[in-house]
Amino acid sequence: MTDSSKKEQLYQLIRDYPFISQQELADQLRLSRSAVAGHIAGLIRERRLLGRAYVLPDKRPVLCIGAANLDRKLRSIAPLQPATSNPATAEEVYGGVARNIAENLARLNLPVALLSALGNDSAGRQLQDHAQAAGIDTLGSLKLQDGTTGTYTAILDDKGELVLALADMALYDRLTPEFLASRQQQRAAAALTVADLNLPAGSITALLESARSDHVPLVIVAVSQPKMARLPSDLGGLRLLILNRGELETRVGRALPTEADVRAACNEVCAQGARDVIVTCGGQGVYHTRGGALVWLAAPQVAVVDVTGAGDAFSAAVCWSLYQGSDDLTLACRRGLKLAALTLASRATVAPDLSAGVLDDIHDFDQSAPLFPCKG
Repeated sequence: MTDSSKKEQLYQLIRDYPFISQQELADQLRLSRSAVAGHIAGLIRERRLLGRAYVLPDKRPVLCIGAANLDRKLRSIAPLQPATSNPATAEEVYGGVARNIAENLARLNLPVALLSALGNDSAGRQLQDHAQAAGIDTLGSLKLQDGTTGTYTAILDDKGELVLALADMALYDRLTPEFLASRQQQRAAAALTVADLNLPAGSITALLESARSDHVPLVIVAVSQPKMARLPSDLGGLRLLILNRGELETRVGRALPTEADVRAACNEVCAQGARDVIVTCGGQGVYHTRGGALVWLAAPQVAVVDVTGAGDAFSAAVCWSLYQGSDDLTLACRRGLKLAALTLASRATVAPDLSAGVLDDIHDFDQSAPLFPCKG
């Protein structure tokens, strides 16, 4: 085989796995490390690679950091009755906030990588295989020999609404600042970083510090009211915080019954360093900041089949919009509401048959949704 064909094979491997090591390239191509280094130097001279991190000009990914779980969904067949046995259906699907966002983005045709923690068990192997098949790069994820893969169990009523959720996610405490530092090259090459609050507090702080220094935009997605404590007081460097109303109440330490209260709380979070805040309110719609003002968007009416994954779909569409270079949060939220609606109408955690055209094309319900800029 010629040197030219070896170089093309090497280039294709880097396109498929941008953070593959030189030793892995050498092993797969049966070349010496020095030969691999020579081919990489040639590709850099040709501007087909950008520098030593093997960053491809058209392949800077969205990097999602956080949970990748096995989700169990138990749905009551009839209205739930407390303190007794309820007939139900059960299914297992792939979930986790960061993983769900990553799959949505991959199916929307963005390059995406996932940093998570997986156990050395069948669930972990299935999660990794499914992610790779969906187009998600998981090579940088932490593989633990002494841990079991995270699980999330959702109890849904007969209408598909969430009644109770139980999460076994201690595994993600292993995604420490030291682990993130070991993936610095991969993180620096991202076009956008999205992290969920399943990460330990120290890791969230480390990501914010990196965002201030490397200028890779950082989006943080809240996951529950108890885990809001993992968000530090200084939010400097944060491009966007996505959370629901209850999580915002937890952050500011008070109830927020009115729009004026929500606006004041968002201004408080922005004063702590966040550039923007999106507050989701389920079927009622979303708020988002615009300077010192607050904008409200109503949600489209949807026949709900299953709520699981809808919030993650919303966050993914917002991130997709930011990746396109648009700072228009109203447009981003319209796209988020649309993708959430598609997910609510599906039994799948990630709506099937997604494409970028779904978000490029704003349909009638997007245009007719009421838009209320709140006055100061």
